[in-house]
Amino acid sequence: MRKNLSRRRLGRAAVALALCAYLVVTLFPFYWTVQVALKTTVDAFKVPTDWIFVPTLGNFAELPGSTNFMRFFANSLVVSVITVAVSLLLAVPAAYGFSRGSFARKEAFFNVVLITRMMPGMAFIIPFFLPYRQIGLMDSILGLVVIYMTMNLSLVLWSMRNFFDAVPRELEEAAFIDGASVLQAFRQVVLPVSAPGLAATAVLCFIMSWNEFFFALILTRREAVTAPVGIMSFMRYEATDFGLIATTAIIIALPVVLFSYVVRRYLVAGIMTGAVK
Repeated sequence: MRKNLSRRRLGRAAVALALCAYLVVTLFPFYWTVQVALKTTVDAFKVPTDWIFVPTLGNFAELPGSTNFMRFFANSLVVSVITVAVSLLLAVPAAYGFSRGSFARKEAFFNVVLITRMMPGMAFIIPFFLPYRQIGLMDSILGLVVIYMTMNLSLVLWSMRNFFDAVPRELEEAAFIDGASVLQAFRQVVLPVSAPGLAATAVLCFIMSWNEFFFALILTRREAVTAPVGIMSFMRYEATDFGLIATTAIIIALPVVLFSYVVRRYLVAGIMTGAVK
């Protein structure tokens, strides 16, 4: 009995130790970024570093007035919100059609859509770059929305189809018996039950659009520069301002954290609603 108890305690201690090690490895980069953002330039480059220091908000105060980063931040926010909204508006009904519809070559067409998402971004840059330059979409918000939307549509289609497949068809049949149309059953029955999947898909689309760097780097110059590309403005030939880079990294992470937190609450509500129904 004592041996079994000792083994259990040893196992729990090993799991706790492994979890602590994982948290240290995972959270240390975030801690380092925060402490660099809260230090002066001189303190940030001290070797060895000061683990105990007086924090300062000088980098946060300097950022809005001395750089264009806040405009870049606004560009990222506009592009990401529009991309998520349009992607969900177009791909969610299409995913419902793939889930409930029956037509020739349905699976083949669905797989072709997924294959386009598996290809690397480098394969699409020339087909977008040349037409964009001719029709005036270079360095524009609309140009970024279009290309981000093409990346997110297949993700929404694949993700939401799986959620719609999990919704019992009996719910829609009951709505049809009550006189509801296909559109009404989709909007009033299927979507509320699939709210957790819709929220999770929206989070993924937002993160992908918010953090995208490659296309924004190639297709923007000055007016439509996004926040990830804007960080490069702090890397100059004379010097690299790591304090401002760390500050912008924190600011860039905030919308994703806040959006995920709001949707997390909505996920719980959606799961409970689906369970009651």
